[in-house]
Amino acid sequence: MGEQMVDVVVIGAGVAGLVAAHDLVQGGSDVRVLEARDRVGGRLLNGELPGGSPIEVGGQWVGPTQNHVLQLIDQLGLSTYPTYIAGQHIAEFGGKRSQYTGRIPRLNPLVLADIGQTQWRLDRLGRLVSASDPWQFSRAVELDGQTFETWLRKTARTHQARAFFRLVTQAVFSAEPSDLSALWAAFYIGAAGGLDMLIDTAGGAQQDRVVGGTQTIALSLAAELGDRVLLDSPVTDVEWSEAGVAVRTGDTVLRARNAVIAVPPPLAARIHYSPALPGDRDQLFQRMPMGRVIKINVVYDEPFWRAAGLSGQANSDRRSLGTVFDNTPHAGGPGVLVGFLEGRHADTGAQLSAADRRRQILADLAGYFGPQAHDPIDYIERDWAAEEFSRGGYGAFTTPGALSRFGSALRKPIGPLHWAGTETATRWAGYIDGAAESGHRAAREIRIKATAKTVS
Repeated sequence: MGEQMVDVVVIGAGVAGLVAAHDLVQGGSDVRVLEARDRVGGRLLNGELPGGSPIEVGGQWVGPTQNHVLQLIDQLGLSTYPTYIAGQHIAEFGGKRSQYTGRIPRLNPLVLADIGQTQWRLDRLGRLVSASDPWQFSRAVELDGQTFETWLRKTARTHQARAFFRLVTQAVFSAEPSDLSALWAAFYIGAAGGLDMLIDTAGGAQQDRVVGGTQTIALSLAAELGDRVLLDSPVTDVEWSEAGVAVRTGDTVLRARNAVIAVPPPLAARIHYSPALPGDRDQLFQRMPMGRVIKINVVYDEPFWRAAGLSGQANSDRRSLGTVFDNTPHAGGPGVLVGFLEGRHADTGAQLSAADRRRQILADLAGYFGPQAHDPIDYIERDWAAEEFSRGGYGAFTTPGALSRFGSALRKPIGPLHWAGTETATRWAGYIDGAAESGHRAAREIRIKATAKTVS
């Protein structure tokens, strides 16, 4: 059995872990990053289109106010380009189809008013709930004691408005409103600066893409870290005390003064800790499941929908493929439509054979964009719940009661153990930006601790 001594061990080579490692190395620490997969990037992953161009099969968008990831992109010498939105969008709600430009589809005025008043209440809650400690909100126990579904049923007055927010929940959380706490929903929306920031393309979270695909962020960070990143190294055991940690991967043990655990909560919970983690931390782990999403890129010779005056953006409250975007690469071809099976649609889609699932997806795309959508040149899908070292996407969330009772354990270090990952962020939790923020914070905690020891 091999044994190594370093200053810090980072578990997980997603953006959170790589940013933490990069910051610590910049500060002079000897760091090793242990990654279970044979690649870096976590929930960021590039696939390949016919002809060899990259296409994102994992997380992909960045947008305004996501300052951590935008600064990172700039520092790494990468660039962005806008998501294609020229033309008319398609909306199918309440059994009616409309084509529109701008932000708001053509809906019944009463339904639009109901959506507006529900969003106003939701955004107001998001502003009132602290992004750093939402469990301190004066109504935290009340709000956390109900699902987001319950809150919506009490707040939205029309069936169509509830259907709209169900689709929004699927698109944002890859979960159903009945899955997550209303307090988590309010915190998450507030951490992004409001619901419009989460669901808008221009001016919102889907505004821009990274040239070369978003995995290039992780690949560039890993290239700078070099042989400090160890792939195919799943961590099974972490022994810890105030003196430091011993992290086991295979036949190797790495000993260090500190560790950063930068993997999704359900995966962090599967590591064996000795001694066992404090009860609050473990109880929180048990109440933070991942969402569920199957992401599908469907490839055509050209973006034929553009010639028809369509943007490629479509939403429906009745189709399994409830959200679609034009995902054509920066060069302008081949044409790509990206869609998502989210929440319960991912549950049912995963039960189908690959052939039946493909038929369903193409039927939905043809329903949106016409019969040409039946004849792609390639079809690329990724079921993130089937990924051994992801177990879902886009991120974890808390079930009712968890955040008000155990939320204070979310970021709190435990001896030498420090926690990172997008779910621990205070801005843009669940996004690449949140992952970058959390990595900076974990590295800062360790530097502050080292400075305090030196002074004492």
